[in-house]
Amino acid sequence: MTNPLLYPKGSTVLLLGNEAIARGAIESAIGFAAAYPGTPSTEIIEALASVAKDVGFYVEWSTNEKVAFEAAYAAALCGVKSLVAMKHVGVNVAADILMSSAYAGVNAGFVVVSADDPGQHSSQNEQDNRWYGMLAHIPVIEPWSPRSAYKLIKEAFKLSEKYKHPVIFRSTTRISHTRQPVTYEDDIPKPKTKGVFDRDIKRYVLIPIHGRKLKKILMEKWHKISSEEGKPPLVEVINPGRPKAIIASGIAYAHVTEALDYLGAKDDYTILRVSLPVPLPYKPVIDVAKDAKEILVVEELDPIVEYQVKKIIQEQGLEAKVYGKEYVPTDLDLDLEKVYKAIKMFRGETPETPWKPVEVPKVEPGIPPRPPVLCPGCPHRNTFYIIKTAANKAGLKDPIYTGDIGCYTLGYNEPFKTQMTSFEMGGSIGVAHGLSKVVDEPVIAVIGDSTFYHAGIPPAINIVYNKGRAIVLVLDNYYTAMTGHQPHPGTGYTAMGEETYRVPAEKLLESMGFKTFVINPMNVKESIEKVVEAYKAYKEGEYVAIVSRMKCALQAQREARKKGIKLPAYGINEDKCRGCMVCVNLLACPAIIVPEGKKKPVILTDLCAGCGLCAQVCPFNAIEVVREGSPDWIKAWM
Repeated sequence: MTNPLLYPKGSTVLLLGNEAIARGAIESAIGFAAAYPGTPSTEIIEALASVAKDVGFYVEWSTNEKVAFEAAYAAALCGVKSLVAMKHVGVNVAADILMSSAYAGVNAGFVVVSADDPGQHSSQNEQDNRWYGMLAHIPVIEPWSPRSAYKLIKEAFKLSEKYKHPVIFRSTTRISHTRQPVTYEDDIPKPKTKGVFDRDIKRYVLIPIHGRKLKKILMEKWHKISSEEGKPPLVEVINPGRPKAIIASGIAYAHVTEALDYLGAKDDYTILRVSLPVPLPYKPVIDVAKDAKEILVVEELDPIVEYQVKKIIQEQGLEAKVYGKEYVPTDLDLDLEKVYKAIKMFRGETPETPWKPVEVPKVEPGIPPRPPVLCPGCPHRNTFYIIKTAANKAGLKDPIYTGDIGCYTLGYNEPFKTQMTSFEMGGSIGVAHGLSKVVDEPVIAVIGDSTFYHAGIPPAINIVYNKGRAIVLVLDNYYTAMTGHQPHPGTGYTAMGEETYRVPAEKLLESMGFKTFVINPMNVKESIEKVVEAYKAYKEGEYVAIVSRMKCALQAQREARKKGIKLPAYGINEDKCRGCMVCVNLLACPAIIVPEGKKKPVILTDLCAGCGLCAQVCPFNAIEVVREGSPDWIKAWM
């Protein structure tokens, strides 16, 4: 079956917002795309990778956002249209080259997709990355729906080509992860994938004498964009000449139009739809403010458009009064209700809605709270049990566990408590080093494999170089699991499915000077002994790293199904079980439950992944195989 992204012009396809961005980029003839996975941006590169060989462009998962940016930017310098995608905090990682790229510009369309996450659905913060446009002097385009994302990503490439300048394309979770029918406007062109590096040293070598000259060129572009781009499709004035106006940027425009429909007031206001919030073109703002006495600015998160509108009105000596964050929240996602209430307050009315708030349905018996937990069979559960048991055996008292970004962050929960910090990608090791310099307790940095390749290597080197005393623990489950099992340098294949060299984390750590121990956490007893050995080496003053390697349970089960391998399943022998609850209290496996009114646990066979950890920790050997696996079932986990 043909991939829907390859359907011809005129086809109408139900697309995810990120898929719409991908199709728009393909129609723009991109020749190069790169990213590091991160929700809510991941599906852009997954979609592009799924058709890259059919269309003839190049796609890669890079080791981090900075590297992805540099690779795609280099292609754009050589005249190859390029796209780089990342979640909002990924832009922090790429910020250095982002700033410099504005000075040097590009020679072909270059779009930086920042998928922001208002509401922090899967992120450590909800930073508004339109600020990066202001900071770097890079224009920002933001859509209001998946369909507009498809159209506007093409405008982003056009704008980049016109000014030979990078463009930030800001999506948000609600757009990236919403589906909408999209009718393709163009056929897929043949992309240009080879270019020429023009060796323009005065432009590409950003020493001060070159940078000062480039800054002037940069500001000329900036002022020209704010002067000349205030027109459709980037900015549109609807119902001009009304005494009241609403300026809506990005997804806020969709909420404003819907709220005005409910109010029956669509024709009462001049609407300024803004899809170029940075730099905000001043001419349409002046046109609106000449007639409007009052203006409401509606935008998600920070008052970036509001600040610019107020500045423009003040500079022009206009009298329109501007409202914004008095009525519109600065945190979490915008929705219809919030915008409806904001408009009601702007109208001088009580902020009530004609509909009742959605109530949580009551059910009996009540649904107990269920915090997120590690999956049944998750190797991180085994590893957390092993490192804590080994610490007791080795006399490693009260270790501090610094954590990182990934599934394993759930280790902060009971009973593990093996994540005591989690700030940013790679932060576990750098923080662990600092702690090891100022506290007496042993410090263990817990980091996933993908995160280690992303940002864990420099801080690991720093430990050895600066004589830190932290242990590095790499949880290697072969994939960037949390975002959907994308490959990374330790997986052995690329985004386009090609086999490649597998970079072993233990070899990197050994080359830095760590005494490295590799364990398979499925073998609990053997692993505990090896980690005890590692802890003893640490106490003797050696630099120690541990690599815990076992495939993600979801992938192990998926591959077992594909290959017709039957995994074993475990059950509890009620006659042997003493009801000590060790399996329940130490492992927190969702497959082990205690039925209401019972004093002994049971294993839900349908959920059991067959890892066997519970059988290895049961002090009474009461957990037994109740469904034999295929003779080679262990291969599914390797």
